Amino acid sequence: MSCLLLGVIRRHGGVRASVRASVGVRSLASIPSLPPAVADFVRRAADECKPAKVHVVTGTSQETANILAGLEIEGMVKKLPKYENCWLARTDPKDVARVESKTVIVTKSQRDTVPIPAGGAKSQLGSWMSESDWQAARQERFPGCMAGRTMYVIPFSMGPVGSPLTKYGVQVTDSPYVVASMGTMTRMGTPVLNKLSEGAEFVRCQHSVGRPLPLKAPLVNSWPCNPEKVLISHLPDTRQIMSFGSGYGGNSLLGKKCFALRIASRIAKDEGWLAEHMLILGITNPQGVKRYVAAAFPSACGKTNLAMMKPALPGWKVECVGDDIAWMKFDSQGKLRAINPENGFFGVAPGTSDKTNPYAMATIAKNTLFTNVGETSDGGVWWEGLDPPAAGVTLTDWHGKTWKKGSSTPCAHPNSRFCAPAAQCPIIDPQWESAEGVPIDAIIFGGRRPEGVPLVYESFNWQHGVFIGASMRSEATAAAEHQGKVIMHDPFAMRPFFGYNFGDYLAHWLSMQTRKAPTHLPKIFHVNWFRKNPATGAFLWPGFGENARALEWIFKRCGREREEEAAKRSIIGWLPEDGAIDTKGLGSDVDMGALFDVPRSFWQKETKELRAYFSQQVGADLPPQVEAELKALEERVHK
Repeated sequence: MSCLLLGVIRRHGGVRASVRASVGVRSLASIPSLPPAVADFVRRAADECKPAKVHVVTGTSQETANILAGLEIEGMVKKLPKYENCWLARTDPKDVARVESKTVIVTKSQRDTVPIPAGGAKSQLGSWMSESDWQAARQERFPGCMAGRTMYVIPFSMGPVGSPLTKYGVQVTDSPYVVASMGTMTRMGTPVLNKLSEGAEFVRCQHSVGRPLPLKAPLVNSWPCNPEKVLISHLPDTRQIMSFGSGYGGNSLLGKKCFALRIASRIAKDEGWLAEHMLILGITNPQGVKRYVAAAFPSACGKTNLAMMKPALPGWKVECVGDDIAWMKFDSQGKLRAINPENGFFGVAPGTSDKTNPYAMATIAKNTLFTNVGETSDGGVWWEGLDPPAAGVTLTDWHGKTWKKGSSTPCAHPNSRFCAPAAQCPIIDPQWESAEGVPIDAIIFGGRRPEGVPLVYESFNWQHGVFIGASMRSEATAAAEHQGKVIMHDPFAMRPFFGYNFGDYLAHWLSMQTRKAPTHLPKIFHVNWFRKNPATGAFLWPGFGENARALEWIFKRCGREREEEAAKRSIIGWLPEDGAIDTKGLGSDVDMGALFDVPRSFWQKETKELRAYFSQQVGADLPPQVEAELKALEERVHK
């Protein structure tokens, strides 16, 4: 199974002979060659982390099968006999989500990473660490951290190999779970190594679970991690990521949020494009006209459900390009084009069902790695939101304990996940791997807002749209360690993912309208599927497939000939005019008036909250255009 540090042994110093011998490589002639820059990175990582073996990942199906078999022997995963090639992992209960409090950006100056908050407040827009503090933290963690373990070298591609929008990475890790997951979430292995041999630049990603062998303390659930020492650090100036102590997806699959958002957003700023926390979908009307939209929602706010929607409107079709991340760049004609840089779905399991997302359920029926979900006695998986299991079938919770309905704790962890290949999605868009990307007509912002925010509205223009993105707020979710139903600011759904100063990020978005080249800017919208009846607490809108009704209005507005077509001006933007949302077959209990009510008193409070937030958190780095939009909204809501 193992092939070692590849043909660099003489030329680049390679890895020490003792490491080489321990891999049992019979003949150096059988070892392919690592590109010099990759070899140098791997050699330095091996020198620091001191693994027992080095294995360069080729990405073949046999290699993946071997990795999974090894994980099963170690007790880290178990096979689920009910499905084809599906596996279940249970983590240490202290390693279940992204750890925002231990996720840092390392730059020379604090202001490169975050605006300096007023009055000594803590920044909510990222965590900065000084270079000297980071060096000390690294020294405390990484030396010898892979002792006794295999260091896997993963060459990976974010985006289709060879696309002009694609970027490359090399991750070293001592977690075979990460190797198995990266094989689903990225294009991985030899084809990428070939690209790197041509001299393509790459992001250097170093990850360790932080539990060298022999162990000093027993593992929980056979899951190696070091929760007390977790640190996920990003060095945008040198395009590096170093993650320690966590085996959980968002902290350890470094191609995901770490590279595809934090590092890529900085690369995008430097190169004039956008790296965003957005789904991408194609929507086709009954006449066969197709448009693509990108949408930014915070984690666990229905991105995957929208990206794989089964429209309730007859004759409409939705196809999925991606459910989490969009990289967008203007082409020579000035059209914004997007790729999904990922190769799989890393979705939240609870709440996913045949009722809410039948296409996701079909996607995860085979070749899927489940983490922290419940298990059925007949070899399947279960989580909250699924129908109860058949008679006689019992449940085991994510801790591995017997679970019964009515128990005080959930069967599946609220942030439990499925990791499945995107190509298995029954409605994957035919252009999902298009090298040039798909043309974006609309950008949608949204979040969980129980009151005051209408079902859908459109910005007055691009600048106002950037302000709407900057003003996003949403109930906190289980994807990070925040608890409870607090309404949090989450601008652009990027709050945990900015790779540089948020004020500069806003200026970058605003700069798109002053590009010298031809530019066709997408229209910008905001949606809210989660408004509640204040008297009963029930949702006002049925959501899921019915959300197609809001998308239909967005679709129409993208092709409008007059500004007021199917719309009326309001204090917050363009609302659908009465009757513009198709309600046929919706049911008489949906109160459209309540859904589109824009109470001045609510928005007066909202503007006050936004002013306090921008003043405290962004301060002098707030672009004057955003300040002007806030002032204009304040004037409109107080008229």
